[in-house]
Formats: sequence, structure tokens, C-alpha cells
Amino acid sequence: MNTTAALFYLFSLVLLFASVRVITARSTVHAALYLVLAFGNAACLWLLLRAEFLAIALVLVYVGAVMVLFLFVVMMLDLNTDRFREGFWKHLPLAGLVGAVIALEMAFVLIRGFDVRSAPALSEAAVKAGNTKMLGVAIYTQYLYPLQVAAVLLLVAIIAAISLTLRRRKDSRYLDPAEQVKARKADRLRIVQMPPVVERPPAPPEPTGGAVPGGAKT
Repeated sequence: MNTTAALFYLFSLVLLFASVRVITARSTVHAALYLVLAFGNAACLWLLLRAEFLAIALVLVYVGAVMVLFLFVVMMLDLNTDRFREGFWKHLPLAGLVGAVIALEMAFVLIRGFDVRSAPALSEAAVKAGNTKMLGVAIYTQYLYPLQVAAVLLLVAIIAAISLTLRRRKDSRYLDPAEQVKARKADRLRIVQMPPVVERPPAPPEPTGGAVPGGAKT
């Protein structure tokens, strides 16, 4: 076993451990931190595959932006995790079955599409262009329609999240932008003129049986 294989198994084991801890950690903050660890090890695996652009994008986009947003939302909402964990063991068999089916489907698709033995050799121009340029060319030529489908799905998810957030609930605060635009300065601010009040400084206390100027005593 060479160094690359040893690093691959090391990062893979840590990635699997962090992934399991994401869904089993009792604290939501700990789950988010384990997810950061999982993203970091996934980026290391991309580096072993010489996909530097994907590794850097994973660290900058997910670890540097998305996870910070997750932690901010978790700390701001202060969710009650005990209520979410009710019925966890009850639904675990069905959730495990669905997860296994999804994993088998992904393995079936990925194994058929990543046959290294049938992969064509890279030309000299492709090697000089670099993996970032070749990735962009492949996405916007061969995989253009799947990219558009993914963009539409993300747009639908954003619209659904906004709709769920803006709905009126008893415990939510709703602001009407039209009413905010109609606000005037006279409705929000009132200037009151008040005469200035100058307080005199208190008079110094009079000496009572103490020392007097000149050193004499009373």
C-alpha cells in the first residue's frame, strides 16, 4: 500500500465517521461542526483525485459560506431538538430502507459512468488547459440540460423556502413593505423644543471646628 492509498482510506474513514455523527449528534451545533469535518475530508479526497478546483470550491462555498449560515441560523433560532427527536427510533427502519435504496441507485449510476478502463486518454491540449477549463467546457456542452434542470430545481427550492418563511403565523413578525414605504418623517419623528436647564453647582461645605487658613485652630 502506497501513501496515496493510505491517505485515501484515512480520509474515507474520517468522512464516514463525520457523516454518521451529523445525523446522530444530539446538539445541532455539534452536527454542523461534524458536517464541516465531513466537507474538509471530502475536499482532501478531491485533492487526491487531482481535482483542485472542486476541492477549493467545496471549502470556500460550503465550509466558508453555507456552514457559517447554518450555524448562524441554528444559534439565532435556538431550536428545541428534543421535540424533533421524538419518534426517531420508530421511523429508523423505514428511513434506513429508503437510504439504502438511494445509495444503491447512486452506486448503480456512478459505477456505470466511472469506468476508468474505458476512459479515453486526454489530449495534449486538454492537459495544458487544466481541469478547471475542461470542467467548464464539459458542463456547458455535454451536461448543459442537466445543469439547467438543477438550476430550475434550486430556483423552486428558493421560492418554496421564501413562501414558507413569509407565511403569517402566530409567533412570527410580519412587515408590510408597502406600509413601510408610505411612512413619513412626521409619523416617525417629533421634534420637541425644551428650554435649557442649568443646575448650579452645590456650595462647598463650611468648616466646622477644623483647620483654618494660616495654620491656626479654632
